[in-house]
Amino acid sequence: MKIAVFTDSSLPTVGGVVPSVLPTRRQLEADGHEVVVFAPADPRRRVKDEANTIFVRAHELRHYPGYRLAMFPGREVDQVKELGVDVIHIHGVGTVGIKGLWASWQARIPSVQTFHTMIQDTLPFYSPFGINLHVLERGLRLYLRVFLRKSTGVVVPSRAILDEILQLSPEAPITDVIPTGVDPERFSPSVSGQSVRTKWGLNGDDIILHVGRVAPEKNLATLIHAFPRIKEANPDAKLLVVGSGPYLERYYDLVRHMNLAGDVIFTGFVPDADLPRYYAAADAFAIASKFETQGLVILEALAAGKPVAGADFRAIPEFVHEGENGFLFDPGDATSCADAVLACLAHRDEMRAAARASALPFSVANCTRRLEHVYERLLTA
Repeated sequence: MKIAVFTDSSLPTVGGVVPSVLPTRRQLEADGHEVVVFAPADPRRRVKDEANTIFVRAHELRHYPGYRLAMFPGREVDQVKELGVDVIHIHGVGTVGIKGLWASWQARIPSVQTFHTMIQDTLPFYSPFGINLHVLERGLRLYLRVFLRKSTGVVVPSRAILDEILQLSPEAPITDVIPTGVDPERFSPSVSGQSVRTKWGLNGDDIILHVGRVAPEKNLATLIHAFPRIKEANPDAKLLVVGSGPYLERYYDLVRHMNLAGDVIFTGFVPDADLPRYYAAADAFAIASKFETQGLVILEALAAGKPVAGADFRAIPEFVHEGENGFLFDPGDATSCADAVLACLAHRDEMRAAARASALPFSVANCTRRLEHVYERLLTA
């Protein structure tokens, strides 16, 4: 098959759906398919041309750094026709997503939409308009309802999101529940994390790892507020926060105010190639986000054999099973969070095998194979 992927996020942005798009693209190509990606252009990109990637002229979204709006007219419809594309896969409901939907209609090619982000949840943090949030949310919900209904098929990454999408858009043509797959060879208990421990001076410490965009919707504040209780029960505990984002300075200040400097360590951006060593260096993984439609980082941690302390909210309980591969907590309760983290540290050894086993069914090969079946069904419908 020849597949056109339309994504609102691409490198050098590393958050959002980028970690979902790239491994799936590689697996599709490994399975013999041809993939061309339509993505927003970014002036920070050093390499202007990439194989089988078409960059769409775009303008950076000032209120959400790293994301661009492809508001300008382009040749996407003609390019899709010229390339002989069989199916269009849309990642995102922004301007590039709209271009993908339009190309699908005009070229009469089936389109699949993977719904990654509950974008309406970001409005309190990133709304660029002086409009009442309730009014803005109603408008966005109407937009999403229409967008989803117009797709040929819709894939969701978890059952929790399936329920929310059906409430939002009952007529959405839901095709399957397929999470983004994890690479169990890259994220594995066999990987050594010693170099990371040495780099950050953490030899002999119990490391709690958090990986993700440092942004308000990730609810990192709950984890930081939980840390004094964690530290009191386990003086060797350290929190390693991997990632960058718009709230990095704010959380620096919070950590200093709470006298946790040295105990909560912010690494900033870490290259994707180095991430497996960070998971390997950790003793437990923690995520307090209420924003996750899946949480690929959870599968990466589990594949590395690390128990996960996760917020008991939205999709996270589908992957974190209480007492088996981790523990759940109330995302608004720092004490509950601390207790879950401490439980993960206490049971890290006995949970290692179960954590790894729980991630293997969600390998990128398995999940991509299911996605290929979706393409095939749409092409023969």
